[in-house]
Amino acid sequence: MAGENGTDAGLDSNPSYLQKFRLYETRSNFYMIGRDKNRTLWRVLKIDRLDPSELTVVEDSTAYSEIECCDLLRRIHEGNRSSGGLKFVTACYGIIGFVKFLGSYSMMLITKRKKIGAICGHTIYSISKREMIPIPKSPIQSNMAYSKNEKRYKKLLSTVDLTKDFFFSYTYNVMHSLQRNLCRDETGLVHYESMFVWNEFLTRGIRSTLGNTLWTVALVYGFFKQVKLSVSGKNFFLTLIARRSRHYAGTRYLKRGVNEKGRVANDVETEQIVFEDVHEVCRSQISSVVQNRGSIPLFWSQETSRLNLKPDIILSKKDPIYEATRVHFENLVMRYGNPIIILNLIKRSEKKPRETILRAEFAKAIRFINKSLSKENRLRFLHWDLNRHSRKATNALELLGRVADYALNLTGIFYCQVTPNCRQDGLLTLSCLVQNDECPAKSSYDKTDDIEKLDTDVANDNENCSETVKPTMFQTGVLRTNCIDCLDRTNVAQYAYGLVALGRQLHAIGFTESQTIDQNSPLTEDLMAVYETMGDTLALQYGGSAAHNKIFCQRRGQWKAATQSQEFFKTLQRYYSNAYMDAEKQSAINLFLGHFQPQQGKPALWELDSDQHYCVGRHGPNLFNENARPSFRRSLSDGNFVSETDSSLGASNVGHCDLLSENRGALHGFSESTPAIPTSEISYSRQLFRDMEEDPVCYDENDNDCNCTNFDLEWLSSSGNSFDEDIFNRSMTGLSSDNIGAELNVGMTTSPSESGSSIKGGNRTASELSNMDEFSESFVNWVTHGDMLTPLYFTSK
Repeated sequence: MAGENGTDAGLDSNPSYLQKFRLYETRSNFYMIGRDKNRTLWRVLKIDRLDPSELTVVEDSTAYSEIECCDLLRRIHEGNRSSGGLKFVTACYGIIGFVKFLGSYSMMLITKRKKIGAICGHTIYSISKREMIPIPKSPIQSNMAYSKNEKRYKKLLSTVDLTKDFFFSYTYNVMHSLQRNLCRDETGLVHYESMFVWNEFLTRGIRSTLGNTLWTVALVYGFFKQVKLSVSGKNFFLTLIARRSRHYAGTRYLKRGVNEKGRVANDVETEQIVFEDVHEVCRSQISSVVQNRGSIPLFWSQETSRLNLKPDIILSKKDPIYEATRVHFENLVMRYGNPIIILNLIKRSEKKPRETILRAEFAKAIRFINKSLSKENRLRFLHWDLNRHSRKATNALELLGRVADYALNLTGIFYCQVTPNCRQDGLLTLSCLVQNDECPAKSSYDKTDDIEKLDTDVANDNENCSETVKPTMFQTGVLRTNCIDCLDRTNVAQYAYGLVALGRQLHAIGFTESQTIDQNSPLTEDLMAVYETMGDTLALQYGGSAAHNKIFCQRRGQWKAATQSQEFFKTLQRYYSNAYMDAEKQSAINLFLGHFQPQQGKPALWELDSDQHYCVGRHGPNLFNENARPSFRRSLSDGNFVSETDSSLGASNVGHCDLLSENRGALHGFSESTPAIPTSEISYSRQLFRDMEEDPVCYDENDNDCNCTNFDLEWLSSSGNSFDEDIFNRSMTGLSSDNIGAELNVGMTTSPSESGSSIKGGNRTASELSNMDEFSESFVNWVTHGDMLTPLYFTSK
């Protein structure tokens, strides 16, 4: 990230991180001058402008003072006076990356930034403005066709709005969880390999050339929100972070299920961080908890259709031994450790089988995988049909809270105390932990005894500082939640989990005596608002509309008619976006992430069908590209189960480590130690949970023992496509695909919504879209920019 001083060989004992830059140009070179926050370190980067086909970047190894740097610029100006001298171009805050389509390279820079929060004194920023700077003085002259395509590629890339939902930090590795940051000493280049760094491809060239990350920033895409709250008269900060994976990334109907490498669509890591509001010289207490969401890890799809509001779910039988599913869960074990708890929110029964197809196949896959695992390492699988209980928000949230309590008993939370001298200078690493003799951190992350006992005699004369050193706690394992889209129902479940976790976090910090937060507490409403905002943001990114928040609206006592109207309009917005906008959004994502790399003489991106371009790169066909979308035969009738006859995936097709075996003990994601938690587990029965001396590993729907850890909790239930089905049943009876255009072509006023997707559908109007005459311009603008059609804020008294 813009910031690590030195190479990847290791962190300097007193690392400095460049945070502000100035770009100058001569006829033959760009010169970028970077300095640290305290103006004590100045570095110089030279970018050649004469070779338009290659990126030539040279870093001056000298660390300059401010006076020395000014003198260097003066000499460069004098040496180039005959050709115009040295000219100032722009001030910036880091390099996003270098872009090349069919012509020459361009450099993408952050020219304005905004502080959006801080973690232990380490500032987190969003992008307010970015600029694209062509590298050569004169653009490459090419034929008219290539020039036209070059402009089209640039326009397509510009639809990725980096000013929305992207964030970064110079001194905090925001692409990793707090626990990983504090428990691993990793160098800068490694961080860019994270699945959550979206400009990994754009920065690959400069990072490999320089061998460091001094000049670039690592962008994370998703959601970041920090609020100051209080409980029992004590203030604390709550930070909610959602990190969207760049692997198998895309839009709702164009990215579903799993690919051959075990990557799933809509894969998002959510982290909830709580830390006390104390003076900078004091020791600080901090806690975090991580949960995960992601598409059902099977080979399945839904083809977007302008004629079908509820597309068929198409299930492939290409992987009979569930190898890709196994690889997916092995990856979760590597990231988070055991146990992996799966909360499946899709429907238990339907008149026409749609979700139930996936429900049955998912259970079958887990049962198959668990056969080869020891009991303690088996996947914990919970079915919970949220839709059946969504009509009473209080009951649904209470039951979800019990699931959360069960999961947290198994995984625990992360808690530690941070030394004051490590809060702002340098990275937040293991050396920042305050430990005592009983602290379990040594046994969990120090097999080679390379972690020395730290001095805990921090100045405690300040009355606001904590005097006792509490043992560090670690989270081991994770709760993975899914519905069909992993948007609406999943967000409700994640909020319920976050609320239970918040009670434990505040208790660990010492702010509350009880681990439970009352459902009627103001803190509950505050947390719900943050999760609701996150849900809207993630839904706009993947689904094209804000999230369906029926349960949240019910919990707040909002007027039912107003809620139904809002949900109905969100459904229409999502339908329109999926049918008409997602193809362009997907192409923009593929271009930004480097999944498609334009080549002269090869088909352009817009000339390819669907995701064919994943197999076409600069180095020829990629026969094993993890982002390639499976090819499915279209099912023409609603609710059909499409059984594919594709070649099966065998063990030789997908290499994997036996991470889900009984010999697997190392928990790479968080910690290799298990927190002290109750050993009893929750089991399914006709009662919600019952205490048992020895829990069977699995229960089927008849309460009989099975050979897999599969809890089928009948007292939960969920909806069609994230509440869409119920809304259509109530509000769209008789509304066919033939007359939907007429229904939508009405004058509607717009009002800005709080959040919008950063992947825009382009600056298009209704006249620029094919077959869009039936939609009004206000409706098109509403879908394109994420605004609400009508502001409805009715609440019951």
